[in-house]
Amino acid sequence: MNKTIELIAASPEGERATGLNVLQLSNNHDPATLVLAGVQRIELAFPKFTDGRAYSQAFLLRRRLGFTGDLRATGDVLVDQLQQMQRSGFSSAVLRADQDLATAQRQLDRFEAFYQGDAQHLQPLFATGAAT
Repeated sequence: MNKTIELIAASPEGERATGLNVLQLSNNHDPATLVLAGVQRIELAFPKFTDGRAYSQAFLLRRRLGFTGDLRATGDVLVDQLQQMQRSGFSSAVLRADQDLATAQRQLDRFEAFYQGDAQHLQPLFATGAAT
């Protein structure tokens, strides 16, 4: 079973990162240039629905750079994107103000497992013996 992404409702003041070491990364920044020591959360921006560069950044941060903290999707985050965000390595997402939390959770609960490998599970399901 996949670890579920934490869903956060948008709020006018945003969620404050009190006491956390947080990086806010624009989607044109190369994650490989970051110093990750001591960083607890990285916020990756989705400036619009059609811009998916933050998916690649999340995957690189999780798989190649070994970041284990909170990867948070911010910006134009829609329910339709949540499954791919979770599979790319995001651990939390701030939904756009017009998105419904209950609908978002139903979207995440729709699939129990995936056949292909992803940022959470390198081995494809068939290679683990679970798909027999």
